[in-house]
Amino acid sequence: MNQTLLPWCAMIYMGSVWGLSFSFGKLATDYGGTPLGISFWSAFFSGCLLWLYCMFTRRRFVLNLELIKTVSILGLLGSALPGLLFYSAASKVPAGVLSITVTLVPIFTYALALLMSVERFSRLRFLGLILGLTSICVIVFPETSLPSKSAAIWVLLACLSSFFYACENIYLGVAELDDIGPIRLSCGMGFASSAFLFIPAFFTGALTETLSTSTELTLTIFGLSLIGATAYACFVYTIRISGPIFASQIGYLVTVCGIVWGIVIFGESHSAWVWVAFVLMMLGLMCVSPRRTSSDDRSPSFKEL
Repeated sequence: MNQTLLPWCAMIYMGSVWGLSFSFGKLATDYGGTPLGISFWSAFFSGCLLWLYCMFTRRRFVLNLELIKTVSILGLLGSALPGLLFYSAASKVPAGVLSITVTLVPIFTYALALLMSVERFSRLRFLGLILGLTSICVIVFPETSLPSKSAAIWVLLACLSSFFYACENIYLGVAELDDIGPIRLSCGMGFASSAFLFIPAFFTGALTETLSTSTELTLTIFGLSLIGATAYACFVYTIRISGPIFASQIGYLVTVCGIVWGIVIFGESHSAWVWVAFVLMMLGLMCVSPRRTSSDDRSPSFKEL
């Protein structure tokens, strides 16, 4: 295949499967999965898949206290907490609306970076922040926006999930990652997340009940794990080949695909308020997207996969 087409193929794959993950999350709860059980097994399976990849490609793990601390913090912020919140909201909120809330991640990331003086104030990016928050207000406050009025609190819960992903992004920006590649880091995050969730999942019965509930639930959770592992690998590949600016545009495609998959799988139809929120969120994402700099074509700062 033409090398120039590979990043585009990777983008299409990432947008399609990450967009599908919102519907898969909703399916998992519909099949009887609990947020604890789904979060634990999807993180654990994803870690196992990436570990097999690392073993096959002979990528070695050299554990030390600093690395354990890093993967623990990232596992908590980037998987365990947002996973619990996301799957709690999945059974109450349409998949398309869930995909819109995830677009808040770069917007929240900019807000946190601004508060921590990591980023300088930009009127355009601040406008993006306002548009993103307005988008959520347009979904939550009008009584006719969502299928039920009680769904509004679950939308806010999904937004809190995005906030934790933004915290993960901020930590990634300051953590020392020179001794581990992104695939191995993601593998460690999966195992760290499942370690955090193991005890509550075990004592609530979610650990065994989740996989024994139905074959459909087990396959859906494994599908979520496969999406997480393969899409992340494609994301790293895209950054390395085409740079972070090109890769950052995946946010638009994921949101659009998330809405489309919700319509195809669940027959979702959205109110005019949700479509207005979608447009506002896309505009907000455009405002906070990274601008091209002289370092855009650099390889990532951490080592090979």
